[in-house]
Parts: sequence; structure tokens; C-alpha cells
Amino acid sequence: MRAPPAEPALSGPPVLILTGPTGSGKSEWAERLAEEAPVEIVSVDSAQVYRGMDIGTAKPSRALRARIAHHLIDMCDPAEPYSAGRFVQDARGAIAAIRARNRAPLLVGGTMLYLRALIQGLAPLPPASPELRRELDRQAAREGWPALHAELARLDAPAAARIRPNDRQRIQRALEVCRLTGERLSDLQRRAERPLEGLTLWAWALAPPERAVLHRRIAERFQAMMAAGFLEEVRALYARGDLSAGHASMRSVGYRQLWGHLAGEYRLEEAVARGIAATRQLAKRQFTWMRSEGFAEWLDPETHALSWNRDVRRRLDAAAL
Repeated sequence: MRAPPAEPALSGPPVLILTGPTGSGKSEWAERLAEEAPVEIVSVDSAQVYRGMDIGTAKPSRALRARIAHHLIDMCDPAEPYSAGRFVQDARGAIAAIRARNRAPLLVGGTMLYLRALIQGLAPLPPASPELRRELDRQAAREGWPALHAELARLDAPAAARIRPNDRQRIQRALEVCRLTGERLSDLQRRAERPLEGLTLWAWALAPPERAVLHRRIAERFQAMMAAGFLEEVRALYARGDLSAGHASMRSVGYRQLWGHLAGEYRLEEAVARGIAATRQLAKRQFTWMRSEGFAEWLDPETHALSWNRDVRRRLDAAAL
């Protein structure tokens, strides 16, 4: 197996990254490696940070976490906000602590916004302006978000090229930055500090060559979650009374659809079908991101598991870990 491109070896343990679309087997690969090598797992998952959201996030069990060190899981209550900025801060702390123990951090997950923020850094952006966002919402109501995307393409073509014409949230933020600062979002992002600068990175992305195989795994996993009590988990969150469909935690794939069912918007069968479809769309977006970033070696999860595990253990041994 060809080794992924890496920075020149520096002092201290490397930082390992294992990403890929949802349902590709990242967690299983990471857990097998952690059983045999001096690594600790750092979750890169925007839903696993929330306490009480266990089944629908495929969160590792407490028994597994007692045996294998996991970080950035159960960080906050579902009613609390958790941002990419907070993730970068928390991840940097976890990575430093793991490396201080002469072990290798293994970043595992598919929240690409978080991974990009950790690798590329966060730009010095202005805080949100509720007034300007309301103005942009009114403009979108009149003209449509594709029209605002076209406006963004005139103001900041590099940013627009990375944003889909119907991605309301990202179009709004990019235009907001332009209007507040008079600068392009893409220019500000290039000035971002890179949190992992100076560390040796080994990165891989799991990419099933047959999309139909991944779709089947996604459907089977969702049905297994339902059998394990996913609906009951969402019902308990719904019954709390302090959460709504507007909370970021409840917008997570699967939770959003089951919440809609509990709110009377559609039957359970439709909620499940919507959840599976939304998970497939998430996987498609993750593939798009992986292709655009190009920082990792792509591996077939059906054929490379054993060779990857063996190769990583050999390289860690060579690094005296």
C-alpha cells in the first residue's frame, strides 16, 4: 500500500487523520488500530459532542471508551451551541495532551467543516450581524438564493465556486463578510492560522469504489439504529421541552427527520426514508469535499483494512512510538 504524502518528519508523534463518508467504516478501522498501536482517538463529529445523542450518532459505547481512549465526545448539552472554533480549540488541547504522552492522536470523523478548520485554520471573520442577516433573508425571499449566489460569484468568485447555489447558510455568511468588512471571504481565509502547522500529518480517506455498496450500508445502519431505540432517544430529547427543531443538535441527520415525525409532520415510515435519503446526501457532500481538498490518500474500505493497519503500526514503530 502506498504511504500517504506527509510533511518532513519533525520531533514528536505524528497526527493521524482518518476521514471518509458516513457509513464507510472509519470507526471500526480506528478502533482496531487503537487496540494494537499507541494511538488515542479524537472524534471529528459535530453530533457526537452532544450528551444524550448516542444511538443516532453511532457513538462508541462507554465500555469501548473505557478500554480505548476517545476525546471530544459528550462535550456539551444538546441545547448548547458548539462551533468549529470551539472544536479547533478543544482538538488542539487534546492533540497536545496525547502527544505529550508520546502517543499519536488519531482524528476520526466526517464533519468536514471541523476538519477543514483544523487543517486550514479559521479566518479572522467578523461576528454575525442579525440585522444584516435579516436583510439578506428578505433579499433571498424576493430573488431566491441562487440569485444571491450569483451576486457572491461577482464579489468573491473563489468562495462562490466552493458553495452550492442553494446553500443558504454559507451564501449568507460569505455575503455578510463581504458587506461587513469590504473584503472577500476567500482572502480572509487565506490569512488563517493553521492549527496543525509544523506537525507531521498522515492522512487517509475511506472511499468505497461502488456507491451502491455505501448506500446499502447506510440503509442497514439506519435500520439497526431504529432497532436499537433511536426513536426513543429522540422522543426523550423532544420531551425535554427546551429543545426545538432550530437547535443545531436537532438538525443533525436522522434526528431532524425523527423530530419531524414526533412533531406530526409525517409518518414514521416516511421519517425513516427521509433519514436514509438525508444520510446519502451527506455522504455525497463528504465525497465532494474529499475530492476538492486532496490532502489524503484514498483507500477502499473493502480491501485495504488489514494492509493499512499493518502499515500504520510499522510506521509508528519506526517513529519509536
